[in-house]
Amino acid sequence: MSLLSLEQVSVAFGHNPLLSKISFSAEAGERVAIIGRNGAGKSTFLKVVAGEQIPDEGVVRIEGGMKIAQLPQELPDANEKTVREVVSEGAGQAHHLMKRYFSLLEDFENDHSHELGEIQAELDKIQGWDLEQRVNHMVQRLRLPAEKLMSELSGGWRRRVILAQALISNPDILLLDEPTNHLDVPTIEWMEQQLQQFRGLILFITHDRRFLEKLANRIVELDRGNLISFTGNIHEFLVFKEKLLEEEERANALFDKRLAEEEVWIRQGIKARRTRNEGRVRALKALRQERSERINRQGNAKMAIETKDKSGKLVAEFTQVGHAFEDKVILNPMDFIVNRGDRIGLIGPNGCGKSTFLKILLGDLKPKSGTVRQGTKLNVAYFDQLREQLDPEQTVAENVGEGKDTIEINGQSKHVIGYLGDFLFPPERARTPVKALSGGERNRVLLAKLFTKPANLLIMDEPTNDLDVETLELLEELLMNYDGTLLLVSHDRSFLDNVVTSVIAFEGEGNVKEYVGGYQDWIRQGGKFPAESTSQTDDVPTKKEQAKAEAKKVAEATQQATSKAAASTPKPKTKLSYKLQREFDAMPETIAKLEEEIAALQATTSSPDFYTSDAQNIEQTLAKMADKEQELETMMERWLELETMQNG
Repeated sequence: MSLLSLEQVSVAFGHNPLLSKISFSAEAGERVAIIGRNGAGKSTFLKVVAGEQIPDEGVVRIEGGMKIAQLPQELPDANEKTVREVVSEGAGQAHHLMKRYFSLLEDFENDHSHELGEIQAELDKIQGWDLEQRVNHMVQRLRLPAEKLMSELSGGWRRRVILAQALISNPDILLLDEPTNHLDVPTIEWMEQQLQQFRGLILFITHDRRFLEKLANRIVELDRGNLISFTGNIHEFLVFKEKLLEEEERANALFDKRLAEEEVWIRQGIKARRTRNEGRVRALKALRQERSERINRQGNAKMAIETKDKSGKLVAEFTQVGHAFEDKVILNPMDFIVNRGDRIGLIGPNGCGKSTFLKILLGDLKPKSGTVRQGTKLNVAYFDQLREQLDPEQTVAENVGEGKDTIEINGQSKHVIGYLGDFLFPPERARTPVKALSGGERNRVLLAKLFTKPANLLIMDEPTNDLDVETLELLEELLMNYDGTLLLVSHDRSFLDNVVTSVIAFEGEGNVKEYVGGYQDWIRQGGKFPAESTSQTDDVPTKKEQAKAEAKKVAEATQQATSKAAASTPKPKTKLSYKLQREFDAMPETIAKLEEEIAALQATTSSPDFYTSDAQNIEQTLAKMADKEQELETMMERWLELETMQNG
């Protein structure tokens, strides 16, 4: 049964149609990724579903009684409210009623019995009396510091809090707009697990390809006002979309050929205007109208980095460099060298010291110990994730041109409007104030501004936020071909894997190590974040928290001692029944057979030709592999269960 349906919905701003008579429906259990170019209407689509944007035409239907909750793109305020209070606010009416109820109870001087009775009746009706219990459950489930103030939390923790706020109402439909923004990798992976457990309908927008791969089981693309829906993962969709675009190009070519032939015919003169040919003339007018209404696919951006004269071979050298803020160790003494041409990724939880590391490397901050030697002929370009280099009141052209009409690119003079066209800003958009742009467009402006400056050392802090897939892939290609030196801070795991040749990992307690390869290579080499890396790194535990930690240590020590004592006493083996013994004996052969079948299926899906085959065959093969993997997991659990029974 569909929880949500849109029928012939249209939304346009000026002459720009974002949604053009689209129809869509979705059911519980679906996790739908909304993808498309920046400005294609993804956020507008979510606003229409949420009821915040009234469509110009069409109907939006939500199944009766269904609750909708949102995780907005913006972070919640760092105010003086407690985490518990902010989470409770997600319950809406129940929260306000409970708050009013307890405030009336505390007013002993006045008689509020009548209003209290009305509130009690309302709480009974909406089953609001268990709100405190639900809040406690949510706080425990998401491991939130319930009594801390929002002003004490990092951006990543505040993102957790508003997720709890969204889930507290037990929604049927969950809307997520760039949920991974401001999150570090451990918290992104934690969020993936939480959302995979959600049983309702999820509609989400994300720039994080690894997050999209893991979460989505259906892809919806908005393209020039139209909606393309595909059940499956993003890789299968891209194969399907490529074939769709090829077919569109063929159809457009045939249409244009026919139109050209008719235009030649109409220019033949009087023959074309005879009465018996009026129908053909009308048909030509219709063809012209159809061609004028065709919205051509937006081209790809054309980015280029101008490299200044090469720097010296040595870019920077750390000799026993260490740093700390008061009693918080950021960097244990380490030796480290950056050479010309290195592409290095910095990974670690929020607040671990990545920005501090860069400031020390650039000489903006003096380390507590050790020395930093900088190379020669360095020209630095810095991409700031907060976009502080942009003036929101100025237009795109004014920000990039810095008051000039022309800019120098690779020794050639180019008009700023023409240059911005390479970054997908048509003239009218180039004259728009930056404050009116979407997040992805602002990132493109910053990239355009950054690449006007020749540089041989490029430092990029979260450059991928809000960029669409095509621009992301272009930026990847650009950075891979960049012959200068790159230092990249990113929580985008795919971007790191595709761009960097080594990573500097901040692994907790000031331990910073260098690994060859990208993010997945770091994992394969045994790299991992600290056990509590998702915690607030600058939080100071309260006395209560410290007492709990000590009590936990004592309990764990006691349990270990008990386990050792129990292990020293041999346990008699339990004899399995005849039927269970037969089942147990047959399992190794069954497990081996399943592993062989899975290996064969994995070999098939790894073939470069696999995703170019029939879509139905792709879907069936992937489904079969998933079933076999689930069967193997169930078999292994059963085997362990019987082995435990046998060994007592």
